Amino acid sequence: MLIVYLLGDGPKRFNEIKRNVGGISQRMLTLTLRGLERDGLVTRTVYPTIPPRVDYELTELGATLWSAVEPVASWAQSHVTEIIASRETFDEKSER
Repeated sequence: MLIVYLLGDGPKRFNEIKRNVGGISQRMLTLTLRGLERDGLVTRTVYPTIPPRVDYELTELGATLWSAVEPVASWAQSHVTEIIASRETFDEKSER
């Protein structure tokens, strides 16, 4: 869902996606993007430069999924401080 959300405002390069997702390995991101491409949600465009430039972009179908994902992502962004506080409280209790 996060990758679909990130691509909602236009094409992104692999490393830009990786940077914004955070905590994802290169292999897992590659597999996830391939799966999204296979499902028809993302297109992959390779530019013949050195090094090769690869952009990922939502397809028309992917844009319809973005419409469903965006409200959830907006909710998460507006409640991130509460979520972090809850995690910290939980972690403190778990350490005891």
